[in-house]
Amino acid sequence: MSSSKTAAADGGSRLQLPPGLRDGPQGGAAVCRPVAVAAARPVAEPDTNRDFVSIRGVSKSFLSRSGPVQALSAVDLDIREGEFVSIIGPSGCGKSTLMMMLSGLVPVTTGTIRIGGRSVDRPVPELGIVFQQDVLLEWRTALENILLQAEIRRQNNAAARERARHLLDMVGLTRFADAYPHELSGGMRQRVSICRALLHEPALLVMDEPFGALDALTRDQLQVDLLRLCADRRMTVLFITHSITEAVFLSDRVVVMSPHPGRIEAVIPIELPRPRRLAVRETPAFLSYNHRVTEVFKTLGVLREEED
Repeated sequence: MSSSKTAAADGGSRLQLPPGLRDGPQGGAAVCRPVAVAAARPVAEPDTNRDFVSIRGVSKSFLSRSGPVQALSAVDLDIREGEFVSIIGPSGCGKSTLMMMLSGLVPVTTGTIRIGGRSVDRPVPELGIVFQQDVLLEWRTALENILLQAEIRRQNNAAARERARHLLDMVGLTRFADAYPHELSGGMRQRVSICRALLHEPALLVMDEPFGALDALTRDQLQVDLLRLCADRRMTVLFITHSITEAVFLSDRVVVMSPHPGRIEAVIPIELPRPRRLAVRETPAFLSYNHRVTEVFKTLGVLREEED
């Protein structure tokens, strides 16, 4: 793996961010440089040959009243810059735990995780995170919820507001910028949550089953919205899901995990053309990828069919 060049002024390495991001005051969180029009900022082409995320020999154990419980076992995974990778597996296999460790919110028990050449041993503020629940603040409008990210990071207010409105426009919520969360549908709320995670233009976006609680039609639309947003900023994405069709539709690669304790059983490249349209789900190639993932789960005993 070719790691990115790092700065060692503070005795450690720093996550290498794409153009348009810099360190905040006193080496704090990344902030957005003020620009006249945020949406017009040029975006560097991702180096698809460079491993941006490196996970090596990672395991995680927890203590319970009945003794230690191993959630993950010997996970190895690389994610290239600009790649969209989905992790799919049964409940309790450690998918969310892996995401929390990648984000630096939970320490690993064994192994190492590196992002952009920097070892993850603390929370990584440069990431964008979208959880299963939208966790919007009910007393703030949609636009104000998105701008919360800028306030915490002390971004330039005018540039952040321009960027927030651009994101709302991309997900079809321009007319709802001043609406409060209780005035929005579940799908709209999750769109706002995604916009908030993208406001600081993260080098890596991690998403933990963000569409799981939504109806099928809303879920389809948000998948299309997400692909458009990712193409716009050429982001690296780690996406956790329980849906085989969702994983295949969104991803460059699908990582299939075993039941508890979680291990990587298969990594399936998805060679479908981009940009992707919903119609691709009706093609023989798409159905073939669904079948391959399904067969892995059958082999693991996660999916079972009644014998004749």
